[in-house]
Amino acid sequence: MRVQESYSEYPVRVVIVMGVSGCGKTTVGSQLAQRLGHAPFIDADSLHPTANLAKMTKGEPLADKDRWPWLLRVREEIGKAAHSLLDGRDSSLRSARTIVGSRESSGTQRMYVVCGCSSLKRSYREFLSRSDPDTSLEQLTHDTVFVYLDVSKTELLRRLGTRQDHFFNPKLLDSQLETLEPPDTTREAAINIYGEGSTESVVEDVYHRVASYIAKNSL
Repeated sequence: MRVQESYSEYPVRVVIVMGVSGCGKTTVGSQLAQRLGHAPFIDADSLHPTANLAKMTKGEPLADKDRWPWLLRVREEIGKAAHSLLDGRDSSLRSARTIVGSRESSGTQRMYVVCGCSSLKRSYREFLSRSDPDTSLEQLTHDTVFVYLDVSKTELLRRLGTRQDHFFNPKLLDSQLETLEPPDTTREAAINIYGEGSTESVVEDVYHRVASYIAKNSL
């Protein structure tokens, strides 16, 4: 996975907001989706199988064998959302196609899908960025950029301590931090964001950084 150097012909841009539990993936991602013209938002946590949820609730870290089937489902849902935008079957999705600034002022029409997913390892991000191997070139729908929310352990612990009725056991934070491979923005299509400001300021920062990144890298 690398930064695209030529103009992409894919009509849908997928923005995956990533990081460990407590970094704000769901909050920032869902609000970013609204800013991107009410784009569809996929909460990857909601796609975990029951067995994964049970393990995390008990404070047992997930292994790769637990994550790969889940990541496959996340990738499938992203693909479905992209195809729904293109097919125009859902009227609530058809408006999700404009971002201010950049090339949009010239009338270029873009559509977005936003996903909140931990995407802790580079191999996970590469997997989510690829379409199904059986997908033909004519059926490819989207490019992907990751937004990594960088939050200190102290702040993460504070946030996790205030959560109510969430399946994630705070004891798992150390395991997630050990697994985390922050994106190398020189080698991956990714943006690193300081995530400890107010929700409004972080969303605003992400919104403008995504617009700038897409313009700069011709995604």
